[in-house]
Amino acid sequence: MKKNKIFIACDNSNINQIKKIIKHTKPYNLIPKFGLQFFYSKNGRKFLENYKSEFMLDIKASDIPQTISSALHSIKDLKKIKYITVMASVGLKGLKVFQKQALKINKSIIVCGVTILTSLDNKSLREIGYKDSVEKLVLKQAALIKKAGLKGIVASGSEAKIIRKKYKNLFILTPGIRLPGDKANDQSRILTPKAALQAGASAIVLGRSIHSGKIKQNIKRLINHLR
Repeated sequence: MKKNKIFIACDNSNINQIKKIIKHTKPYNLIPKFGLQFFYSKNGRKFLENYKSEFMLDIKASDIPQTISSALHSIKDLKKIKYITVMASVGLKGLKVFQKQALKINKSIIVCGVTILTSLDNKSLREIGYKDSVEKLVLKQAALIKKAGLKGIVASGSEAKIIRKKYKNLFILTPGIRLPGDKANDQSRILTPKAALQAGASAIVLGRSIHSGKIKQNIKRLINHLR
């Protein structure tokens, strides 16, 4: 799986469970993605201080420019952050400020602007108050992310193809990935790993499909699926 960049979602507050996930997935070059549940946990922050390999910090920063910039300053000691996320909805100024501050942590960091969450669909957007479809909103946010100078974007596999067609060099990270036959759970817009990569995703995020049940067996399922 070396040619495919795959992230493993470590969204858990149980430090022993996280260590188990990393132990079983690291030999296959799966990159850990630490979400808010782990980062906010009692031992999460300390674990990341001492983590020696590159990882993604999926904080989905969303606030006014000054606040998200200050938040990044408070984690400047986490030198191994290679990827970090910010909501595209913070606007152009917020994205630019976040990018500038993130580069002070790691000069090669890839800031990924998060578009419409994969748990949302067109009905959900109408309930919130948006009139545009998911696809139209994601394209607008992609343009904003590109204008701000970010290298990455987080979007579902459903939008990966249209984003790739318009932005050839953008790093497209696709969550909401499930192995064939697995339940969607709280996701609305999902694809299989192979379908997402074929659609244009640069990388994918897998969570429950890998660490629910026997991790080694699930990794074998993934390997067979990608062949």
